[in-house]
Amino acid sequence: MSEHYPRIRIDKIVGARRSLLIRESVSITFYMKRSHQEVVRDVIRALDAYSRTAGPQALCWYADPYSGDWDELDDKGWAYIRRLMIEEPATSIWLRELPNATTGYGFLYHGHLLEVCATDAASTVSFHLPTEYLEEHGPGRVRELALELAAVLPFNSGHAGLCFDFPESVLGTLDAISDLSFRHPGLDIPGVLFTSLSIGTTVNGVHWLNFLGQPVLQELGGAAGLRARLRSPGTTVQELNGERAVVTLGAWPEAGDTEQGHTLPAYRELARVLEPWLHLGRFSQESLRRWERRFLD
Repeated sequence: MSEHYPRIRIDKIVGARRSLLIRESVSITFYMKRSHQEVVRDVIRALDAYSRTAGPQALCWYADPYSGDWDELDDKGWAYIRRLMIEEPATSIWLRELPNATTGYGFLYHGHLLEVCATDAASTVSFHLPTEYLEEHGPGRVRELALELAAVLPFNSGHAGLCFDFPESVLGTLDAISDLSFRHPGLDIPGVLFTSLSIGTTVNGVHWLNFLGQPVLQELGGAAGLRARLRSPGTTVQELNGERAVVTLGAWPEAGDTEQGHTLPAYRELARVLEPWLHLGRFSQESLRRWERRFLD
């Protein structure tokens, strides 16, 4: 167990077969209030940058968007995925290291055709790294990767930090992490598909790295206005190109531990500043709605 976060390993058992279902990982996620065809080439550039950093072993399988079956991501598979992304008016892409276990590496993209969406959708892309990568290379390298990805994506908001890593399509997963999610408030519960359908230009919670674009950053008074409102030691506000900024909460991503009194005051401070723009209410269960407000109440 790291001093910054717990080691979480929860298996799925089917008959005599056991596979890792839930673990702690690092997620880097961006939300873009643009249609798929407006952002797809930027997303491919970001995917290439992630693949160079993570290595060729990180993404070896893909879920076919039509059949749902897992297929090997060889040269033929990569060509198929890139063709889908470039030619389709909207698409969802899911790539993993292994098809039947959560290793910490992954790529998930939902590109929407906003003109036909009945909700306030945003095209969304998420990259995962195992905490072993964080420990081996250090938080500075992970932050560099997040900034490299941010530089090529036209995001309205985004974030990077610790998360519970699990296949979003598996039922009952949230029940297994309910107690842990309240004990360790710095661990995000991802829900990329459902969040992408309603986030618009709002902000999805508070994390280690918090990427803010328009219109939220302007309404906060820009990077200077935001910086003046944040006083916690270790919190920094860095201006980025395109009237955007990233707020970093300390040198390491932290999970916190409410049982030990580690309540993440810097995260709570930023949550209070961002509250009018936070994307709340994506969960229907009362307990999860309380979890969304864990830095506010």
